[in-house]
Amino acid sequence: MDLTQSPAACVFGAPPHGLPVARIGAVQVSPLTPGSVALEDLAADSLEDAVICAPPGTVERRYVLALTLRALKPGASMTVMAPKDKGGSRLGRELADFGCEVDENGRRHQRICATTRPATPVGVEAAIEAGRPRIVERLGLWSQPGLFSWDRPDPGTELLLSVLPALSGKGADLGCGVGLIARALLVNLAVTGLDLVDVDRRAIAAAEHNVLDARARFHWSDVRAAPDLSGLDFVVMNPPFHDGGAEDKALGQAFIRRGRDMLRKGGAMWLVANRHLPYEAVLNEQFSAVTPRADKAGFKVYEARR
Repeated sequence: MDLTQSPAACVFGAPPHGLPVARIGAVQVSPLTPGSVALEDLAADSLEDAVICAPPGTVERRYVLALTLRALKPGASMTVMAPKDKGGSRLGRELADFGCEVDENGRRHQRICATTRPATPVGVEAAIEAGRPRIVERLGLWSQPGLFSWDRPDPGTELLLSVLPALSGKGADLGCGVGLIARALLVNLAVTGLDLVDVDRRAIAAAEHNVLDARARFHWSDVRAAPDLSGLDFVVMNPPFHDGGAEDKALGQAFIRRGRDMLRKGGAMWLVANRHLPYEAVLNEQFSAVTPRADKAGFKVYEARR
């Protein structure tokens, strides 16, 4: 979107049915919506209205609230909502800490806070600094609060990497995150190309910092919808199983089906998942051969051949 002419309103996420909605023409600013505008890029003191479905993580949520307050004009309205058990119970206090006067109520298991931007919000720059992208020492990689396992190696990914053989040819890393798996794959010069796909703009931005290899291509996209990849020799994934904060086993199953469609005949999928997730049936339905490769510390790894 051309931001030389600033939008009048923004919306972060999708308000549940029956709750306050954004005004017509509001731009979407959630990083989980491919093609959306980056909230960070909105001009200061430019918005007249904002509706925010606040994320659950404290640092990420305060980062989003601070960026929104920075973008709003003084006196402009902001409506913020979140489930009570996913940060909603703290919204009123957090907004008050920024200097906002808050009208708070509850509906449909959500806390809803209506406020206006004060003339001089308090602590905005500190909250933005705390939530910004940075190099995480423990990972040695770029990351950001709000991403999956943003500041430590995920044990499922570590288990997958411990048994993953040297792959070759063209492949894809679905739900690539900050690029931890991709970096390990590209150590092998027999890999001729690797497509990294993630629905989160922040993950793709971090991966572009972390995976400095001409064989890598990056796609900010929902795996279930795009990109149009086919004929691959391998697919690797640690699929998500939460959508909108709720566990959704169908999401991982959709990743498996989409990954299978990307493979050539005889191509291999390597998948790690929490042990309790019911992926065996869809794997056996979609692939000609499914082989367990590891089962440890609550995670399981499978190799599946098309």
